[in-house]
Amino acid sequence: MKILLSNDDGVHAKGLAALYHELNKSHQVVVIAPDRNCSGASNSLTLSNPLRLQQMPTGFYAVTGTPTDCVNIGVHKFLDFEPDIVVSGINHGANLGDDVIYSGTVAAATEGRHMGLPAVAVSLNSHDINADFKPAAKIAAKIIEQIQNHPIPGDQILNINVPAVTQAKIQGIKTTRCGRRHQADSMVKSKDPFGRDVFWYGPIGQEKDAGDGTDFAAIAKHYVSVTPLTVDMTAYKSVALLENWLTQIKI
Repeated sequence: MKILLSNDDGVHAKGLAALYHELNKSHQVVVIAPDRNCSGASNSLTLSNPLRLQQMPTGFYAVTGTPTDCVNIGVHKFLDFEPDIVVSGINHGANLGDDVIYSGTVAAATEGRHMGLPAVAVSLNSHDINADFKPAAKIAAKIIEQIQNHPIPGDQILNINVPAVTQAKIQGIKTTRCGRRHQADSMVKSKDPFGRDVFWYGPIGQEKDAGDGTDFAAIAKHYVSVTPLTVDMTAYKSVALLENWLTQIKI
């Protein structure tokens, strides 16, 4: 396959390198990633500044923009071929439940799907600086290769989360749904060296819906979680309900 690989942790991230080296064994892979950590960037675009692209000593390409920018540049202007798939990751930290709303990792995959390409996001459930990404890379590569024979529906991407354990301790793969977190703690207020107020986001919320079938539950039991995410955000179940009462409004 011809693969466009990106991430949100930045072009120097260990997870990106691990996934590239695994996929590059059997496929043609081009890496275009942000020049810095863009965690939490979601689907944001850089609209007020020009984007610059630079090749790094690793052969990877760094972009002065967001994960979504990277996929746009790759597909629209930079690559001399159309990728067969867009892959994003491996993220340093899980993207479970509500995380998918904010995740730049998931957003890069979503952007690929908006361009009509199959797309996959991959994350490791660890923030340890010494985390081993190799098991996650091997598992992700196997799932990605299966997509050739089992295409993803045109309105969906796959969100893969891998437990941070040795490959021997991984129990298998489960198809899951997104769980939910409790509301995050309030922001933290402090002072900068000049006595001015500064604000930091506090810790993410704890698990609220982590029952059977969720991505949280799978990871807790050392299963790889694979969640199909729809990129069409329409709440179809509410269309008829809305229509019933909106038609009563006279304009």
